[in-house]
Amino acid sequence: MKRRDFIAGAAGVAVGAAATYAATSRTSPSIDSGTAEAPSQAPAINSGAQEWRMVTTWPKNFPGLGTGAQRIADRITQMSDGRLTVKLFAAGELVPAFEAFDAVRDGTAEMAHAAAVYWVAKHKSAPFFSTVPSGMTHQEHTGWIHHGGGQALWDELYGGFGLKPFMAGATGVQMGGWFQREIKSVDDFKGLKMRIPGFGAEVVNRLGGTAVNLPGGEIMPALQSGVIDATEWVGPYNDLAFGFHKIAKFYYGPGFHEPNGGIEAFVNKEKFDALSADLQLIVEAACMAETGYMLAEFSAGHNESQAVLVEQHGVQISRFPEDVVKAAYDAGLAVASETANEGELAKRIYDSWSAFRQQAISRAPFAEGGFMEDRALASS
Repeated sequence: MKRRDFIAGAAGVAVGAAATYAATSRTSPSIDSGTAEAPSQAPAINSGAQEWRMVTTWPKNFPGLGTGAQRIADRITQMSDGRLTVKLFAAGELVPAFEAFDAVRDGTAEMAHAAAVYWVAKHKSAPFFSTVPSGMTHQEHTGWIHHGGGQALWDELYGGFGLKPFMAGATGVQMGGWFQREIKSVDDFKGLKMRIPGFGAEVVNRLGGTAVNLPGGEIMPALQSGVIDATEWVGPYNDLAFGFHKIAKFYYGPGFHEPNGGIEAFVNKEKFDALSADLQLIVEAACMAETGYMLAEFSAGHNESQAVLVEQHGVQISRFPEDVVKAAYDAGLAVASETANEGELAKRIYDSWSAFRQQAISRAPFAEGGFMEDRALASS
């Protein structure tokens, strides 16, 4: 079967899966509690069925991310009629959050739900398959992955680690983060200790700060104790659930570091290759369905949660000063371009991503970018 035909088939299955799942379970978590209800009924386990373990980098049942991982596990189980069941283990339940990559690689788990920005130490080019500072929006990023050669490059990169990757969620453009002190200029980043992963971490370092990479469950204690002075995570939907507004006074957005917030699922390649063709398609379709569903959830959740933060908690949201934006964008592009020096595959990844990004920039004034400018103008 040709790759294009395979993906087209996956999309059709994904739509049906999403519709079936939405009809049988309530998947939108409460903003206040961060919990999600379980599916109404698990399918019966067929004799000879396989059971996979999925590990995540997220807190258990965390809005959008943790619940999105659960939806993928449930879809695979239901769509396969129990022939392939997936049991979810949140960060720390089976392995620590940042050991998910190695856990699937070595067979401790068969599958993971994470973000490729966390694996920059595994390979410098990994963040391209999640999000890159001053990079592309979600729509542009998925265009590159599915129709611009990105998936083939991703398969090649992760295949070297014995893994098979899929897009499996998205947050949309993320906020710049919460700060204990006001950011008036780029000089205010000097000496700043900020939780931030991926290429964004190197940008903060180049602005004079110190980047700290922490999993979600460890951020709040670090912010409370003063281990870090600032943090980014995703945006209002998750930030409200974490309660960052109780500790940090200054909230900035949009961020420069994660313009699309791509989320991934990856599977032990040996285990994936051993599946029947229909089960492989079910795994891919379940992940593809979650990419759009999660983005929609974050879009709705951010809208509602931002209103709660502003109207009920008195949070004031600010834009970064122009010199910060310019310095951060320049640094982000420099960090991305330098990966091309890491080897032949790294150069091919950067060249492909960069070319698609440039096409997207040329298109943007006549697409969503231009529309948003016109909408703002008409609303003023």
